[in-house]
Amino acid sequence: MQRDTSAAQRYHDATKHSVARLQAHQHYLDWEIKPLPFKIYPQLEPLPLPRDLPPSSLPALEAIALSVDAGDAPRVPDLTAVARVLHLAAGITHTKVFPGGEEYHFRAAACTGALYHIDLYVICGDLPGLPAGVYHFGPHDFSLYRLRSGDHRGAVVDASGGEPSIQQAPVVIACASTYWRNSWKYQSRAYRHCFWDCGTILANLLAGTAATLPTRIVSGFVDERVTQLLGLDPQREGPLALVALGHELDAVAPTAQPAPPLRLATVPLSTREVDYPAIRAMQDASALHSADEVRAWRDTAAASDTTVREGQGVALQPLAPAALPSDCIDRVITRRGSTRQFAPVPITFSQLSTMLACATTAVPADYGSSVNDLYLIVNAVEDLRAGTYVYHRKTATLELLRAGDFRREASHLGLGQDLPADASMNVYLLCDLEPVLARYGNRGYRVAQLDAAITGGKLYLAAYALRLGATGLTFFDDDVTQFFSPHAAGKSVMFLMAIGRGRKAAR
Repeated sequence: MQRDTSAAQRYHDATKHSVARLQAHQHYLDWEIKPLPFKIYPQLEPLPLPRDLPPSSLPALEAIALSVDAGDAPRVPDLTAVARVLHLAAGITHTKVFPGGEEYHFRAAACTGALYHIDLYVICGDLPGLPAGVYHFGPHDFSLYRLRSGDHRGAVVDASGGEPSIQQAPVVIACASTYWRNSWKYQSRAYRHCFWDCGTILANLLAGTAATLPTRIVSGFVDERVTQLLGLDPQREGPLALVALGHELDAVAPTAQPAPPLRLATVPLSTREVDYPAIRAMQDASALHSADEVRAWRDTAAASDTTVREGQGVALQPLAPAALPSDCIDRVITRRGSTRQFAPVPITFSQLSTMLACATTAVPADYGSSVNDLYLIVNAVEDLRAGTYVYHRKTATLELLRAGDFRREASHLGLGQDLPADASMNVYLLCDLEPVLARYGNRGYRVAQLDAAITGGKLYLAAYALRLGATGLTFFDDDVTQFFSPHAAGKSVMFLMAIGRGRKAAR
């Protein structure tokens, strides 16, 4: 196990935002080398995915809050079901043409800078309509590209240390980042974004499979084995998470097949790339190197719990089931955007309660319970005093920390932007890294960022299900901790969501 966790703390400290640091190290975007937002294999034949995808019959807010147990019945997806999962997780939902003719292809899940550096891979046995193989998902043409033929799930079972959900899964989806596609803008801080953007994808995936396919997120695996299987370039790419999808009864894990190196050409992302070694160093420092190490890590992770001191406060009052919007998750994901302006109109306490209740349900994951705590700045919520709050998961209550108008402070904490000042509320996910790293090793840093982003992604979806607006924002790290102290003393901010009524919707 990774008992020396100084690498994670060093990386986190080195990539913090502060006013002084941003002023001293200004970064200017070189538009001549902006990377291509797709990984394209020009020599492979596309396998077009079905586009006539049946929507879920489950209302979106129920889907966001729900997870499916494996149960006693087999759940084996066919090609159409796989296509639907890929579309809702990472497909293109709409295209916008800007003056000058440049096209932006917006995806189903939110991504920092709309740079879309997370790729999805499908590792499966024989499915109805899809032969066994290892495939890359190409959002640009909504196709699969076969990287390897045959059933290679055995390699993933071995890499996961025999994780039961992986052993029983007819499909495993792997998430990986091509670092340059994000570090072009965000430099070394892009490693945080690997898990932010993977987390929002996983939030979509979990909601999209609710009531249909059992799904489990697997964060513990032998990195080198997954890297080799997917044919990733470890100098430029890294695996982030696995997802066990579906369930086979009495499944016998297939024998791991030889996976010779893949030498498949891809279209260059730009004429040149800038290397940020800190990203690769953090990925390497948090890697697991053997199945035994994975099993030991998972046994330790299973005992995790939230770190927040539970207390008393205002009980949530979610909307009654009959009052919930009926839109299915497919429609909500399709219309989701990132709000660029909030209207000066309050949201209701029932809406706030519904979003928190949906976003904080347990996530089916191998790292156990959430390691993040939710702190709020409430600017304009009916029947709730303006001020700062901490959310208590076990009692589903909001404890008032300080009453008052903190719009100006919210703006500062969000890098001086108007969005957090204008939003009805801001939700900050903070983690006490010291005990998390002590328990999980350096890989705990991945867990902390991914866990926060999944919650943030669920908040995103819940806001749009309620016809509200939302956007993810970056922040001044230590200033957030100081602002919520003494309650948040020693904690580190992982994620920030601003939520309110978008100006377009309000009109």
